[in-house]
Amino acid sequence: MIFSELIVNSVWQNPLLATTNEAENAPIVLAGVLLSLIVIYLASKIGGELSKMIDLPPVLGELLGGVLVGASALNLVVFSESGAAASDSIIMTILQFINDISPEAVTSIFQSQSEIVSVLAELGVIILLFEIGLESDLKELQKVGSQAVVVACVGVAVPFAAGTTGLMLLFNVPVIPAIFAGAALTATSIGITSKVLSEIGQLKSREGQIIVGAAVIDDILGIIVLAVVASLAKTGEIDILNVIYLIVSATVFLIGAILLGKYFNQTFVAIANKLQTRGNLIIPALIFAFFMAFLGNAIHLEAILGAFAAGLVLDETDKRKELDEQVKPIADILVPVFFVTVGAKVDLGVLNPLVPENRAGLIIAAFLIVVAIIGKIVTGWSVFGQDGINRLAVGAGMIPRGEVGLVFAGIGAASGTLDKPLQAAIIIMVILTTFLAPPLLRFAFKQSPAEKESLEKANLIG
Repeated sequence: MIFSELIVNSVWQNPLLATTNEAENAPIVLAGVLLSLIVIYLASKIGGELSKMIDLPPVLGELLGGVLVGASALNLVVFSESGAAASDSIIMTILQFINDISPEAVTSIFQSQSEIVSVLAELGVIILLFEIGLESDLKELQKVGSQAVVVACVGVAVPFAAGTTGLMLLFNVPVIPAIFAGAALTATSIGITSKVLSEIGQLKSREGQIIVGAAVIDDILGIIVLAVVASLAKTGEIDILNVIYLIVSATVFLIGAILLGKYFNQTFVAIANKLQTRGNLIIPALIFAFFMAFLGNAIHLEAILGAFAAGLVLDETDKRKELDEQVKPIADILVPVFFVTVGAKVDLGVLNPLVPENRAGLIIAAFLIVVAIIGKIVTGWSVFGQDGINRLAVGAGMIPRGEVGLVFAGIGAASGTLDKPLQAAIIIMVILTTFLAPPLLRFAFKQSPAEKESLEKANLIG
């Protein structure tokens, strides 16, 4: 004990010694990161494949794979910023056994390894939002018109207001976490909804066009809301002038980027065409995406808002399809790190009903699920001027939170805004709404044999 105190004191008094020790531990830190990535990729791939086999979005399998290897079960991927100690990590135990390192060194190695994996996860969410921006077709949005705008605004306002107010009044949740949880209820996963609509042949129906258009607008509004609440979380207090500044600056930043993008697109394509070496398209695109992410962060918004704006801008270029294909392999490498990390940081043990103090978290989870479903179902009844519209289908199509809801949960947890019960409640809400949406959509569009036969004849005649 005396010897270890002497070492700590000597390191404190001699920074050069500390630097030397860090340099000596660097290979072990790298080994820890590599082992973590092996576990993360195995969890994401196995979980994604199993999810695909039962006709569910692969992202759900990645999330559940993260839960399995994380703090809730195997303790293979755990993080110091979530309150875990080096002794909680199975990977650190393996490294300590192989290298015979001191407990002090293990703690330092664990912290460094956690930070590196967390940074990779942050890069993953930036690439994810850049990819979502690339997939959001602004021209298609204009065709859908006012119907999708109304549905999207109702789909954001109702669950946000109901969730935030309910958490504060019914459960005495502090203002900032309540706002963050309410914001997590606003998202809609366009990827999951589009996939289901395509599978049941309703993607080009009136309802399908409204749902997809509203989901895209939902994403844009959701990213603005996320930028605002994440910035509020950093300051720790609500200043009305600051909120107004954040909303205005986020809106101006997004719209300004899109408008300026029309002039930037020609320059971008010209540069890409002149470059002769590998990466002539993807590298300039990533430079632009990371610059926009940096700019968003520099003006006290979120980096992901900048990445999303960059995707929207480059979506208008002639190189969009080619760029979209080149971004996918990068997303395949980094995005699973984000989803598995989000799942790994969730401790579902805080929702164990056998522990009395956990029951409040379960009640909050049930409340969020009810608000999440009803808050989107009502959007179907906000459609106006459309006779014979399937309002239940419109509402059901807006239910899945998917990857966008996980972005909220991940950033809320990383900022320290969400405590473990509230974070776990949001994750459960995301999982259940994403599971429920496909069967609900199929049920809403279910037709009688006569109607189906009539539709098929109409298609044949057309």
